[in-house]
Amino acid sequence: MLDYQEKVNANQLNSLALAYMGDAVYETYVRRHLLQSGKVKPNHLHREGTTYVSAKAQCHVLFQMMDENLLSEEEMAVVKRGRNAKSGTVPKNTDVQTYHYSTAFEALMGFLYLTENTERLEELIVKSFEFVEKRKGGTSE
Repeated sequence: MLDYQEKVNANQLNSLALAYMGDAVYETYVRRHLLQSGKVKPNHLHREGTTYVSAKAQCHVLFQMMDENLLSEEEMAVVKRGRNAKSGTVPKNTDVQTYHYSTAFEALMGFLYLTENTERLEELIVKSFEFVEKRKGGTSE
């Protein structure tokens, strides 16, 4: 029987495991955000969702966060570990550097989620939505 009350030690996980978790967490927040904004057509949801969850978008968001010094030392350490992780796969639709930084972004999301730092996680997710929406010319809510 699985015990979901048992904590996962995020500090013991490798960066790709953190990114695996972070990918799912971030995508869930993106999907909720899109539904809350009134978008419900499946094709539109998917297309709109990729503007948030693509490697290029995640890389852009992470660079914005770093440029604005939004990340703590601990968060930057997670980002650096994530950026340097060796996945063994070659990205299909993006260059290697963009892929590494998107992995770093996902690792940060996974780390914050697994350390149950929900307030900080949601603070950075809201910021990421603002960055994406500003970049595509939309307005943030």
